[in-house]
Amino acid sequence: MDSTRFAGQTAIVTGGAKGIGKAIIHRLAAEGAHVTLFDMSAEDAAATVAEMKADGFEIRSQVVNIADEDQVRAGFAAVAANSPDGRLDILVNCAGIVGPTSRRITEVTTEEFDLETAVNLRGTFLVTKYALLAMEPRNYGRILNFASIAGKEGNAGMSPYSSTKAAVIGLVKSVGKEFAETGITVNAIAPAVIRTPMVDGIDAAQVKYMTEKIPMKRCGTLDEVAALSAWIVSAEASFCTGFTFDLTGGRAVY
Repeated sequence: MDSTRFAGQTAIVTGGAKGIGKAIIHRLAAEGAHVTLFDMSAEDAAATVAEMKADGFEIRSQVVNIADEDQVRAGFAAVAANSPDGRLDILVNCAGIVGPTSRRITEVTTEEFDLETAVNLRGTFLVTKYALLAMEPRNYGRILNFASIAGKEGNAGMSPYSSTKAAVIGLVKSVGKEFAETGITVNAIAPAVIRTPMVDGIDAAQVKYMTEKIPMKRCGTLDEVAALSAWIVSAEASFCTGFTFDLTGGRAVY
């Protein structure tokens, strides 16, 4: 681990109070980044800020629902006001919801589907858009969105989640190409099952179904997610854009 890889850089991590987002914040801060976490829970965000401080890292937090454009706009403005020259170098978008599990599409309500779309797709669109607006003046930036293996292959019993994560992959492909001639890259990671509080809330049979599809026959770890994420948002990953990286223990090989 290079404690200076992100020295002087400003980063936003959405959904940063728990799970994958929290692990990525720790990794970025340990490598020198100035990080602001976005999360809907002020209580969880405050707890994570305190935990990071105990580890020697000073991070900021903003209460942001990424499905709400006014909140997203205000969150990005607050980060700009507290960073040198209003700069933003890194956006990692981990915020998302699982929605209905172990249920066929005929058992999913329209309201449930709309909520999933609002957070996982509209939210991804909004934070990507506002990150690009912040990065364009300097012609440099790294945007990393979280998709899922469910977006590539589809998980039975999770049609809303699978649909929205497939859409995230499409968005990343499109936007990566739109900005390919700049110094800004837009990529995604498609994990299989990673042990997080979000996964712990999924029906056990659904988790078993997903885990059994992984050739390594285990869940991914938060450290593995954070390590790949840190490389993707580093200056080293300068020739990668529009791509969705595999993190599935061999389940997806394309």
